[in-house]
Amino acid sequence: MKNRIDILQNKIVQAHLGGGQARIDSQHKKGKLTARERIHFLMDEGSFEEIGMLVTHRSTDFGMEREKYLGDGVVTGYGTINGRLTYVFSQDFTVFGGSLSETHAEKICKIMDMAMKNGAPLIGLNDSGGARIQEGVVSLGGYADIFYKNVQASGVIPQLSAIMGPCAGGAVYSPAITDFILMVENTSYMFVTGPNVVKTVTHEEVSSEELGGATTHATKSGVTHFACANEIEAINYLKKLLSYVPQNCEETPANLPYETGDEKRLSLDTLLPEIASQPYDIRDVIAQITDSDSFFEVHAAYAENIVVGFARLAGRSIGIVANQPAYLAGVLDSNSSTKAARFVRFCDCFNIPLLVLEDVPGFLPGTDQEWNGIITNGAKLLYAFSEATVPRITVITRKAYGGAYDVMNSKHIGADMNYAWPSAEIAVMGAKGAAEIIFKKEITAAENQQEKWLEKEKLYSDIFANPYRAAERGFVDEVIEPSQTRIKLIKAFKMLENKVVNNPRKKHGNIPL
Repeated sequence: MKNRIDILQNKIVQAHLGGGQARIDSQHKKGKLTARERIHFLMDEGSFEEIGMLVTHRSTDFGMEREKYLGDGVVTGYGTINGRLTYVFSQDFTVFGGSLSETHAEKICKIMDMAMKNGAPLIGLNDSGGARIQEGVVSLGGYADIFYKNVQASGVIPQLSAIMGPCAGGAVYSPAITDFILMVENTSYMFVTGPNVVKTVTHEEVSSEELGGATTHATKSGVTHFACANEIEAINYLKKLLSYVPQNCEETPANLPYETGDEKRLSLDTLLPEIASQPYDIRDVIAQITDSDSFFEVHAAYAENIVVGFARLAGRSIGIVANQPAYLAGVLDSNSSTKAARFVRFCDCFNIPLLVLEDVPGFLPGTDQEWNGIITNGAKLLYAFSEATVPRITVITRKAYGGAYDVMNSKHIGADMNYAWPSAEIAVMGAKGAAEIIFKKEITAAENQQEKWLEKEKLYSDIFANPYRAAERGFVDEVIEPSQTRIKLIKAFKMLENKVVNNPRKKHGNIPL
């Protein structure tokens, strides 16, 4: 038996070496961790159990039968993160550049099946050169198997993807289907076609970093939700993200203890500028309403006119969608609508209540927006809110104009509670534009047109630029002092915790993609 145990131990040592010490050293020189080191820092100490350590590829073309590595370029298994069961796969760039083979894909699919059956999150640590060319269509089939399982798992278990190196070609579509993507600055990139192909086809000169680096995807495309300074930061972000979400769609996020105290936030009463056209940072409002240091922003550098992220309110996990007056006056446009819609749908999938902070002057006008589908993109956010069955509360802090008022979780599209601050302005449009339309003849006929315009503007403002007309109709449930907002929200979310919605029977809706 001792000899047989020795053989086993030797195989374990071989598997842990991956593609060999020289390639491990090369990985470190690039500022990257190995597949196993990433798992070590991600999972609770001693909790990781590996599955498929002794798997090897089956290819015999191009002399591949003479070069085999135990594990075949991906480490798969399960363990705990902060005590919670989690499944993980970590691609090993030291073995054939982390390229995906038939057996590599089978290992990932096995872990995905286990995660689904046991209702636990799945984390993918991606570091791969793409499909293993030597295996041809078999490797492509492996990718498709993974894509299909990603879709089956979507909305059932949380799926998180960390891009720790290259992720190119068909490989990008698995992370794209998952719930959140994290990238590492300067060492990871994602693109469908690389710089060389781009140069050949379009004659554009572009580097891998410019084409598909973390900063590019965090600011320009919105593909990645988090751009991290290094791999350890990315791993810590994964852990933090998991802390706000449940294990699966049948559960609710864990409630954390919090210290009660004076829930009034007096600074909110003076936070907004006296002049309605002046900006302020909505994050200051979020910080005062939520538990101390609990706000975890998502997509922070993309479509900055809307802020989304997770926070805690009296220890309960909530999702926040907030217009940002400090950027483009908080208008809704194509990118911000899509960004918020995706976040709303995630929260609804996993029973995370939604808080909407509204200060929106409308949709962004212009040919660029119209020609790039603001109608369809704006409808995505409208659809997402209308579809959501989790508890939904809106607080209107200032502007709520036009169709954007409807879209931002209004009472009319199913919001449970709608509050407004006394500074709220709920109307079809701003007083200046409204006065010009309604009183056009009177203004034109006046001797002093500017004076008449200001007079009519004030008249319209006095009638409509306040929350009371909406409150009279029941569109706003209560007008509240800003300092009372946190108290009201804690009570309202507590009241709504057993909310049940029975939607019409259907296969699924047809969101305007």
